[in-house]
Amino acid sequence: MQNTEIRSLQPEDADEVLRFMPEVGGETDNLTFGKEGLPYTISEEQDYLRSVAEDPHSVMLGAFCGGELVGTASLTGLSGRMSHRAELGICVLKAYWNQGIGSALLSSLNSFAAGNGIELISLEVRSDNAAAIHLYEKYGFVKTGYFPAFFKIGDTYHDFDLMVLDLRNRQ
Repeated sequence: MQNTEIRSLQPEDADEVLRFMPEVGGETDNLTFGKEGLPYTISEEQDYLRSVAEDPHSVMLGAFCGGELVGTASLTGLSGRMSHRAELGICVLKAYWNQGIGSALLSSLNSFAAGNGIELISLEVRSDNAAAIHLYEKYGFVKTGYFPAFFKIGDTYHDFDLMVLDLRNRQ
């Protein structure tokens, strides 16, 4: 993980994010999108990144190696009676798996959560994605449920585990 910079993504990163998503989406069936990437214009992505930056309970981070975006991670804060919660999303280019990028992103998200009133972080992960589940468990996430047929890719259904990290009793 040498020379890796983790930082909040800003509206001026929108073009790079939109170039990154089809690449990472085309490498795995673990994400909500595939090689088509995200269906947003640069302007729409800029607006999204601006709204995240302005939300005290949300963040979108980028992991950069040698100036190249190689991973993203986000906490999306919820509102109202759920404002103590956030939902997590993370993706890393396959060439950078098992190099500590996911751990660095999760550690940064946990620090953000601790400083911004987030008490519970939830996520969904493919039940057969052992590497991701192991990473999440390493950071204290526990399985709280199961969602059958969460994804349908072609004619194949994929089940997901629901996991939660409870930060209420951490120092």
